[in-house]
Amino acid sequence: MSISTIKLYDKDAYATEFEAKVVESAEILDGEYKGAKKVLLDKTLFFPEEGGQEADFGTLNGEQVLDVQIEKEGTIEIISHVVRGDFKEGDSVFGIIDWDHRFDQMQQHSGEHIFSGTVHNLYGYDNVGFHLSRQVVTMDFNGPLDDEQVLDIERRVNEAIIRNLDIEISWPSKEELEKLEYRSKKELDGDVRIVTVKGIDVCACCAPHVRKTGEIGFLKVLNRQNYKGGVRIFIECGLRALKTLDKEHVLIQNLAGSLTTSVDNVPGQVNKLRDELFAVKGSLQKAKAELLAYKLKEIPKDQKNVVVFTEDMDNKSVQNAINALTIDHSGYCTFFVKTDAGYRYVCGSLNSDARLVAAALRERFSAKGGGSEKMVQGSLSDAAEDEIRKVIDEIEG
Repeated sequence: MSISTIKLYDKDAYATEFEAKVVESAEILDGEYKGAKKVLLDKTLFFPEEGGQEADFGTLNGEQVLDVQIEKEGTIEIISHVVRGDFKEGDSVFGIIDWDHRFDQMQQHSGEHIFSGTVHNLYGYDNVGFHLSRQVVTMDFNGPLDDEQVLDIERRVNEAIIRNLDIEISWPSKEELEKLEYRSKKELDGDVRIVTVKGIDVCACCAPHVRKTGEIGFLKVLNRQNYKGGVRIFIECGLRALKTLDKEHVLIQNLAGSLTTSVDNVPGQVNKLRDELFAVKGSLQKAKAELLAYKLKEIPKDQKNVVVFTEDMDNKSVQNAINALTIDHSGYCTFFVKTDAGYRYVCGSLNSDARLVAAALRERFSAKGGGSEKMVQGSLSDAAEDEIRKVIDEIEG
């Protein structure tokens, strides 16, 4: 195919049906889509995976389109469709776009432009990374933003959305482009497609967009992460954002109900419960330590090795107990604390090399861990207590 595929989505992003002719069809011989066909059409409404955005969904002659990719050779751009079924060169095909998915992508991408344009206008940062799929929308900026700044940007973006501004698509001439200030993440060859939200953003972009900002609905920032010296922002727009907020609203309502309080009082109640839990856990740990100390006193002082199996005991308490035991016991004093995966252990000794215990456990049970001559610690998978005791008693220290 020596000419570019005609991009019908460039002419009308709202069209959902089209007719085209198969220019080329070849079976895929390996990989994820082995046995399917790679079909090239003279024109298509399917937006390919490009510019950080996933491809459109839909059907060709009733067969589900599995993937859409774009291949570029200089100024020639060829769009291929991966589809199962019988497609031969010269065949006429009827395509249908999954409109719900297309419109969702349009809402997210148009919202991203307004957000990125606002960031650029306020702080001069560039959008250096963008990912748009069914699951997530992220933007990466090459400068830092704190929570307060992000909230301010979110407010400004939603004010622009409410104003229902036109979103204009244009293909400036080379001369016009040289005079135009616009955002772009890479150098561009050939015709450059410009998406403009007047007064807010001018950006090179290949994707379908809504006609007016009001169609975005609203934009909600979900998260902010420091990323490679800048910041990564997670957003959702329109119906997608509404579904997320609906789910979170139900969650907070249920939480308020379980706490028998109002939604406004949930943070205070949760903080109160957290403090109470912390106090209870502290008291419980103290009681456990006291009980353990009482039990350890019953161990005969002439016993060489001490091996203790216990549950839910913090490392500090374990180390304190071992330090006390090593004064009276000449061998190895070892604690095995039960975990979901087996045990975590701590072993100490004043007169022998505790590293021998770590080595023996590693050889017998593939345990992990190490430390100094006086104390080692690590973990091992579940094993019988008597087997563990036997291994330690057999160590020549």
